[in-house]
Amino acid sequence: MTLNGSLLVAGKEERGSNSQFHATEAATGQALPVSFGGASPNQVDAAAMQAWEAFASYRETDLESRAAFLEKIAAEIEAIGDELIVRAMSETGLPRGRLEGERNRTTGQLRLFAREVRAGRFQELRFDAADPSRTPVPKPDLRLRNIPVGPVAVFGASNFPLAFSVAGGDTASALAAGCPVVVKAHSAHPGTSELVGRAAQRAVAASGLHPGTFSLLFDTGFEVGQRLVADHRIRAVGFTGSRRGGTALMDIASKRRQPIPVYAEMSSINPVILFPNALARNVEGVAKAFVSSLILGAGQFCTNPGLLLAVDGEALDAFIAKTTELLPAVAPQAMLTPSIARTFCEGVARLRAHPEVRAVASGKPGSEFEGAAALFETTSTAFLAHEELQDEVFGAAGLIVRCPDLAELEVVIDALEGQLTVALFIDNDDEADAGRLVPKLEMLAGRLLVNGFGTGVEVSPAMVHGGPYPATADGRSTSVGTLAIYRFLRPVCYQDFPTGILPGALRDQKI
Repeated sequence: MTLNGSLLVAGKEERGSNSQFHATEAATGQALPVSFGGASPNQVDAAAMQAWEAFASYRETDLESRAAFLEKIAAEIEAIGDELIVRAMSETGLPRGRLEGERNRTTGQLRLFAREVRAGRFQELRFDAADPSRTPVPKPDLRLRNIPVGPVAVFGASNFPLAFSVAGGDTASALAAGCPVVVKAHSAHPGTSELVGRAAQRAVAASGLHPGTFSLLFDTGFEVGQRLVADHRIRAVGFTGSRRGGTALMDIASKRRQPIPVYAEMSSINPVILFPNALARNVEGVAKAFVSSLILGAGQFCTNPGLLLAVDGEALDAFIAKTTELLPAVAPQAMLTPSIARTFCEGVARLRAHPEVRAVASGKPGSEFEGAAALFETTSTAFLAHEELQDEVFGAAGLIVRCPDLAELEVVIDALEGQLTVALFIDNDDEADAGRLVPKLEMLAGRLLVNGFGTGVEVSPAMVHGGPYPATADGRSTSVGTLAIYRFLRPVCYQDFPTGILPGALRDQKI
């Protein structure tokens, strides 16, 4: 398939007229062939207008047709073949195996939502029969269903060019809910985005849907995203990225004449709690598992273990000694973009220069486009006194906090911001202490896990990928799993409606 750098607006290809840019090869920083044009204000407006026009018909698609459409997108992505993987490897520096797995995850979650649509549970149909004889006031006939909120703006993520991008979880769940989607592609992987966008566009056409059901826009700065969120026809936003970017979009959305929800995944350091008995009995195993998780994907996972909390003592010393042995052998890895590599190096340098932080170990140094793993330690007293030690360093960097006892460790937990995950390493003798912390940890994160790390998010009906702010903008939601569909729905009650004008799903129930 030939890339031409076009916007995909409601079934048409258009050259973006707001300046040009090239994708960058992650490993070298060199420009890749094919330039991409940023969308003009008029092109953004056209995409939003077409999405709004499509909403009238797409929201009323029958469940089977909508499910088949999602499956068609998955099939079209698979039909791209190896070209998609090769382009994504160049643009992101991620290895083939990782990207092939991510493609499977992307198509798998589209098919998962197709099954959810067919089941129809998300409609939450409810019926409450009338009782004309009730006194002193007759009881009305009440029926409820969830309806789609309207067109959704989706922002592609830098670190997951497939699974959290053009046809990723936000797009899949919004389309499953009955909402047209306008995607603002991430500038780090525009070629990958165009290939997937064309697959979605072909699926729209093959399914006989209004072409405004899906559009793809490029941007050379922030203007496209800002204009899209401010457009009155956009009714919700899905975003994965930095806290700065997410809060900026939240601010725009809140100041609209009609404010809209922004479901933003933004920042998490994903604490790992190393309980004393578990650590003492398996120092080597925990250390090896931690290092593997820390460096996975160059540490560019939103669930990367950036903070370790442990009680001071021989077991912790042994754990640090093992990581000091393991990390120097770790090779540097290409990061997603030169900008991300620079930001990572700056974050590591800040920790290294902090007067209350000690460098434990680091991996092999690399080029300016690569990240070298780094591990640091500090005391609980210092951690509590310096809020900046909670700042996320996006990449393979971790901070160990030495606590004098479990009581102080609990104080540190109380001081933490909202998180996506909290991992607990325990054995049988730690269960009582861990159990006392669970109520606090439930208030801290959206996913709690035992004897494992948060890297690797299962796409499952039971998964939660979200958490209290700033992990996500709305801790009541998830961006992974079938519950994600509820972000893009709202309930409507129908009182004393004649059967002839009731929505079809609410007509046949005998109450």
